Amino acid sequence: MKIIAIGAVTAGGKTTVVNALKARLPRTASLHFDDYTFDGEPDDLTQWVSKGEEFYNVWDLSPLKADVEKIINSGEYDYLLLDYPFAYQNKMMKDYLDCCIFIDTPLDIAMARRVLRDMKDASADDIRNEMHTYLKFARPCYVDMLTEILPDSDYVIDGAKELETIINEAMEIILKC
Repeated sequence: MKIIAIGAVTAGGKTTVVNALKARLPRTASLHFDDYTFDGEPDDLTQWVSKGEEFYNVWDLSPLKADVEKIINSGEYDYLLLDYPFAYQNKMMKDYLDCCIFIDTPLDIAMARRVLRDMKDASADDIRNEMHTYLKFARPCYVDMLTEILPDSDYVIDGAKELETIINEAMEIILKC
């Protein structure tokens, strides 16, 4: 079984791509990082990012690791797709990964998607406050993905491309991993 991690910044397309790939690849399971709560998960991501890359290992990914092992041991699947943001940076998960793909979505596109997705019913003041928070505190977390995770990935796909193109490129990569 091949285990493929799909990474991107928040709202960069990870979940959409994983779900589309799962629908196209037979005998494929998927796990989504955002479905878990982990010990060691930082309360303040901005402060966490400022401490450096070793802090990818403060996250105790035991619940995710246990689910990966269950899927491996089931023998039911040819592929496991992980909607997973850390590439090879977390020591607990890195040896399970056969391939890491990073969707390099421009930060302005990711931010627009996040606002459209998460702030549908928000007031203009709420959106302005969110933009202020992003610029003052959250942007370093996004930039860290580009400086730490993107170069640690095996393949990079341009996240500004059309979704179908991204999915097709990811399929080609997965089939040769």
